[in-house]
Amino acid sequence: MTTTDRTAPRTGLLTVDGATLHHEVRGEGPLLVMMPGGSADAGIYDAIAADLADRWTVATFDPRGYSRSPLDGPVTEQLPATHADDIVRLIEVLSPDGAPAALFGSSSSAVVALDVLARHPGRVSRVVAHEPPVVGLLPDPEAGRALFAAVRESFRRDGVTAAMTTMAEGLAPAWGEDRADPEPTAFEAEAEPTARDPESIAPEPAAMAPEPERAAPEPAAPASSPQEKSQETPPEMPPAQAEVFRRMHANLPVFLEHVLCSFSGYAPDLAALKASAAHLVVGVGRDSRTLLPAVAAEALARRVDARVAEFPGGHIGLTEDPRAFAARLRDVLLAP
Repeated sequence: MTTTDRTAPRTGLLTVDGATLHHEVRGEGPLLVMMPGGSADAGIYDAIAADLADRWTVATFDPRGYSRSPLDGPVTEQLPATHADDIVRLIEVLSPDGAPAALFGSSSSAVVALDVLARHPGRVSRVVAHEPPVVGLLPDPEAGRALFAAVRESFRRDGVTAAMTTMAEGLAPAWGEDRADPEPTAFEAEAEPTARDPESIAPEPAAMAPEPERAAPEPAAPASSPQEKSQETPPEMPPAQAEVFRRMHANLPVFLEHVLCSFSGYAPDLAALKASAAHLVVGVGRDSRTLLPAVAAEALARRVDARVAEFPGGHIGLTEDPRAFAARLRDVLLAP
């Protein structure tokens, strides 16, 4: 297979319960499924997937209800378990011999990755969950829940731009400083907290939100928000990237109304994750370790005795320097 053949995506449609998933496959080798987070779709991984296609069969996709993956009916509140079932179905189709797949998720899709590992451990060989914002593990869980509820309320009242501003401002506090770890919550009862030092193993729109010091261009408002002016795609973008930008920003209303609160409020099965901790790596951004998603992620790693790997950049590091992020992900996936 030539380099061009390896990196050119092969597209397909997969019927799942209640939706049809657009998916893209590159390369050859063991299956690696890369799940987009926030309002992103398969396009967010174009550069990274091309880099990794020399070693893996890299599958990317548009989550149900986003971009080219229509729902069979009206959009309703989305649940991590439903999205996890979609991933298992995708693995079954792309790995028909039953071989387990590696799985990468970032932000909200990292929550989905955790659910796949907890409920279907035999389907995955390694799960890399980059900054899953599981607010129930924060030092102050209610503050985290209140933040994302306020973001959704801002969207309902004033539209996308106001919601993204609320999110960026809410993530600005150093969530990891001067806050003691909480007592185990109800859904942690079956797993003993275990301390573990982080271990080095060798634009995503609304991934939760851009780090305040690295704010991405604010997304265009939906047509239903008369108080906001639509923002044009940055003129310097190549046409293919501009199309990705438009698709993902069009997904923001679904993310803010139907994904944000249910995914951040996900209660992981800590006992199941602890039992599969050898297959789990929790990723954190080098530049975002005091922000809410990374603080929650490291708390998760301590609870289940999982390894922690630092990645370049911040919460949206995979878009800040895709090549460096891909190189780090390669190391993490190939580590013993």
